[in-house]
Amino acid sequence: MAEHDFRYTLLNPQHTLTECRAIAPGQYQVTGQGGSIKTGDTLQVTLKGSKTLSMRLHVSKVRHLINPPGQWTAVATGPVFKELAIHNWQVQCDGCNSLLALEFAVDASLGNAAKHTAAEQRLVELGWSERDGRHLCRACTASEA
Repeated sequence: MAEHDFRYTLLNPQHTLTECRAIAPGQYQVTGQGGSIKTGDTLQVTLKGSKTLSMRLHVSKVRHLINPPGQWTAVATGPVFKELAIHNWQVQCDGCNSLLALEFAVDASLGNAAKHTAAEQRLVELGWSERDGRHLCRACTASEA
């Protein structure tokens, strides 16, 4: 099946999302324009309140609307958040002192303990590593390997 990219950074008026809202934990209703969406496709959408974070949604049902032409509504499954929170932290590399503005998402209903785990997961996604309590950027991680 096809993958459709609806992140804000693409800003294409013929291929846009009108709405993406949670209807239950892990289930979303998505309304958009263009893209020829079909059941089984994957949608990549920007998280509300985020500049860089996105999530993948898998379309389980889609309905194409007659008016306006090209508009559709889909039901999709994706990450389960009871209460989504976006956080911004700054992380300094302990090898070269470079600074990273880290943006990450966490389920706020899990409490403060989940923030650290979510931040560490996001760092790994960005190519950083943690060794003995030290954070190392991509370049320093590669040089120590």
